[in-house]
Amino acid sequence: MAMVCLTDFEEYAKEHLSKATWDYYAAGADECCTRDDNLLAYKRIRLRPRILRDVSVSDTRTTVQGTEISFPVGIAPTAFHCLAWHEGEMATARATEALNTCYITSTYSTCSAEEIVAAAPNGYRWFQLYVYRDRKLSEQLVQRVEALGYKALVLTVDVPYTGKRRNDIRNQFRLPPHLKVKNFEGVFQQETSAPEEYGIPANTLDPSISWKDVYWLQSLTRLPIIIKGILTKEDAELAVEHGVQGIIVSNHGGRQLDGGPASIDALAEIVDMVAGRIEVYVDGGIRTGSDVLKALALGAKCVFVGRPAVWGLAYKGEEGVREVLQILHDEFRLSMALSGCRNIAEINRNLVQCSKL
Repeated sequence: MAMVCLTDFEEYAKEHLSKATWDYYAAGADECCTRDDNLLAYKRIRLRPRILRDVSVSDTRTTVQGTEISFPVGIAPTAFHCLAWHEGEMATARATEALNTCYITSTYSTCSAEEIVAAAPNGYRWFQLYVYRDRKLSEQLVQRVEALGYKALVLTVDVPYTGKRRNDIRNQFRLPPHLKVKNFEGVFQQETSAPEEYGIPANTLDPSISWKDVYWLQSLTRLPIIIKGILTKEDAELAVEHGVQGIIVSNHGGRQLDGGPASIDALAEIVDMVAGRIEVYVDGGIRTGSDVLKALALGAKCVFVGRPAVWGLAYKGEEGVREVLQILHDEFRLSMALSGCRNIAEINRNLVQCSKL
């Protein structure tokens, strides 16, 4: 069967993954309103195409944190890729290296940071980080990934506690015995009796995380720090004041607070507040090239996709992720041309009309 759009990969993954694995990847918090609104919000935005612009040549290249990538779509941090494909994050890393874009590696990977680098030595990678009650865990991870050549740290700030994902509770979701959170291999062995939450002992995350931890992180590393999980202009201003280098506007794929805004609906106020002082990115709900175009028109420097990467893995490993990224690249190029944009610089807010429905 020809895979024509990202929905084709979604349907394949749903059919071929176990129910518990599919439910884990698909999960939203509570009633899944925010998860679903991430998708619907893009459909409420209309494009205002300009015509007769000579789009015979187009250029999709852009930069993130000063590094050129082939098009403004990267892979968002998503956990447990080995649940979808035996090579897991190593396959994802090779695919993003081949397409010359950015891969944000999750702390909760089923391959280690070292294995991911070895699989794709020339790939452009950032590392997603949580703050743990035991600060040494976070500190050691920062030192490891900086030494390995990761180019930025992405601090996820919207998980002081894990959202209530009903199907994971019903399924009593656990990693199968042959898989581990490889970045923590050997760390929690003495705590085998403790209840497990997503591969590590429950209550490992620190709910006391605050803005002062941004300063703490800056004291540990020379890497740029990007904060993931901001949804308001007030927090965007605080992020700038605390000297971070980027923001990912994100609601964690609708997996944390249900009833918050779709990430694309939060983007414009954050972009306006930041006013070009740092780069702003967005994730959540991107399924087509025209979604990418809409996000850039509203001020995102780059978008990140999470679940579609996992669907690509479930389909055909590295090749599947490459296909997902290539489809998004091709659709984005076509949407740009049909809207009268020849390069990224020509995409601006005049291109979109946001419905008030």
